[in-house]
Amino acid sequence: MNLPWITPADRLSALPPYVFARLDELKARAREQGLDLIDLGMGNPDGPTPQPVVEAAMAALQDPANHGYPPFEGTASFRKAITDWYFRRYSVNLDPDGEALPLLGSKEGLAHLAIAYVNPGDLVLVPSPAYPAHFRGPLIAGGKIHQLILKPENDWLIDFSAIPDAVAQQAKILYFNYPSNPTAATAPREFFEEAVAFARKYEIMLVHDLCYAELAFDGYQPTSLLEIPGAKEIGVEFHTLSKTYNMAGWRVGFVVGNRHIIQGLRTLKTNLDYGIFAALQTAAETALNLPDVYLHEVQARYRTRRDFLIQGLAELGWDVPKTKATMYLWMPCPPGTSSTDFALTVLQQTGVVVTPGNAFGQGGEGYVRISLIADCDRLQQALQRLQQANIRYQPVLSEVKSKK
Repeated sequence: MNLPWITPADRLSALPPYVFARLDELKARAREQGLDLIDLGMGNPDGPTPQPVVEAAMAALQDPANHGYPPFEGTASFRKAITDWYFRRYSVNLDPDGEALPLLGSKEGLAHLAIAYVNPGDLVLVPSPAYPAHFRGPLIAGGKIHQLILKPENDWLIDFSAIPDAVAQQAKILYFNYPSNPTAATAPREFFEEAVAFARKYEIMLVHDLCYAELAFDGYQPTSLLEIPGAKEIGVEFHTLSKTYNMAGWRVGFVVGNRHIIQGLRTLKTNLDYGIFAALQTAAETALNLPDVYLHEVQARYRTRRDFLIQGLAELGWDVPKTKATMYLWMPCPPGTSSTDFALTVLQQTGVVVTPGNAFGQGGEGYVRISLIADCDRLQQALQRLQQANIRYQPVLSEVKSKK
């Protein structure tokens, strides 16, 4: 029964429809019609959580000491595992007692950070396209979003020189993410140095999302913001165990960096939740200490799928660059087709699910994101369905000339 006097808060009306929820509705309808869906939409890892992690969780479940409320700031041993991992990976020294905070997944932390720091009307810089939590959190907090439109000719990197001085003067926070979801773009160390210099000049808080730190290929090593001198004075970095360790459903992430920024987030969270179940923190600690051989297996899995799908798409007319990181391909729509229309066409005609680029902001229009979350046999079926439906990429004449 719809009661007209029960209405949501105004802050919800500022949010655009969440595309993944809409995709779930469309997928359910397609399954009802008997379609065999090949779901390459969400970034939902398809492998099992490593057995040592599962076993650690099972053992921790048997310990009554883990059955009560966990510490608000997370267990000391998990925080120490986080800071030890950062030192091993990036030679960055962090204090586990103030510069690391476990989270119920990085999405929760990214959104709650905005609620902790963004006042109504505050200006927040967000690249476009971007992971939705980067702009949805500030919108919920009442902030104003200034989209930094990313361009393929700039390798999907933020162009700091193109940000008007008046905008930079007003900005309070910059969210960014390299290796990038959704574009799979990577950024050199020099880019991070430029970001720190820009933020220090205009007194802007930096929020870097490094959730794809370990999903890198062909010898590429992503840069941590905290490697850059002066970054920890103005910024924080988020990480998740969802992708690398196939722990998406476990909901474990963390934030590291400036202790004062982290303290603000912690203060908010003490009023909202009781933190991560201690048994899960034990499991997460085990994951961060896994030998690199597991990491190499995960990287090889996504690299193989990347190469296979790029080659198959090339036979259908797409020239998709070979990505250096993440679990995604960022693919242009056929000329003259919007990202929503193309994604719907693919779903309805082939049963293959991809994510329309405009779900990630205005700058994502004209592209779709493909998640490499199926094995090569299933990817081959997806390619065959595209071919049978005659879904191809035919570049316009100007594109052909530019490549000659």
